[in-house]
Amino acid sequence: MSLRGLRPIAEIQYLDYVMYCIQTLTDDLATTRYRTNGKQKAPLIVRTRGHRLEGIWHSGSQMGGLIHLLRGMYILVPRNMTKAAGFYNTLLETDEPAIVIECLNGYRLKEKMPSNLGEFRTPIGLVETVKEGTDITLVSYGSTLRVVEEAAKELQQVGIDAEVIDIQTLLPLDLNQDLVKSIKKTNRLLVIDEDVPGGASSYIQNEIVNNQNGYQYLDSKPQTISAKAHRPAYGTDGDYFSKPQVEDIFEKVYEMINEVNPNDFPKLY
Repeated sequence: MSLRGLRPIAEIQYLDYVMYCIQTLTDDLATTRYRTNGKQKAPLIVRTRGHRLEGIWHSGSQMGGLIHLLRGMYILVPRNMTKAAGFYNTLLETDEPAIVIECLNGYRLKEKMPSNLGEFRTPIGLVETVKEGTDITLVSYGSTLRVVEEAAKELQQVGIDAEVIDIQTLLPLDLNQDLVKSIKKTNRLLVIDEDVPGGASSYIQNEIVNNQNGYQYLDSKPQTISAKAHRPAYGTDGDYFSKPQVEDIFEKVYEMINEVNPNDFPKLY
């Protein structure tokens, strides 16, 4: 349909089920413009949802795999439904294929209905600073971003001012290099997501530290917090111990600040 001039939106109920059509996405859709030297286009939008619906088949976060298998597509990870709507408005005006991963916890949020629902745009490839700070840069996306925001509030209560950045899109990532601008200010970096170790968090850290040369502004070792290196847990208790929680982020940040200022921030235990 997209090859013949339409702009379809394909619905895949859960992110885990993208695996059933990965070959078509990676071999055909993601390569269309590249292998035709720009002579063909297929502006197909794939809509799916994931992150934190508990259950062995519905809680996966295969972002690291998708990032590397779907080069040639936009990979968009809105933190709420307003941001998602803005992405759809933007995509319907482009000629690029994309996958939009709505976060299931986002359906439980109460958001103010925009008055210009079909008009506003969420930019692709730009990050958003949702909280400014001076002591450390916390980078995340999707459902995990709200966990990071809660941790930042608790850190503020003990005197640690964290900057929180929502990357919004994994492909492309931070076209304006705003992440390294934050590192220049805070001199510390922690990337948080719920993919497995070495997945999307490592991809993001590599972009900041190596590609944007953020290493030269760091006073502490850049670190990541990810989910554990196993398949999703069966239920709530397992999910709690498998994926990053507020206290995990608080303790890691506090540890990093303790390293440079042990007098004001003595060890927790």
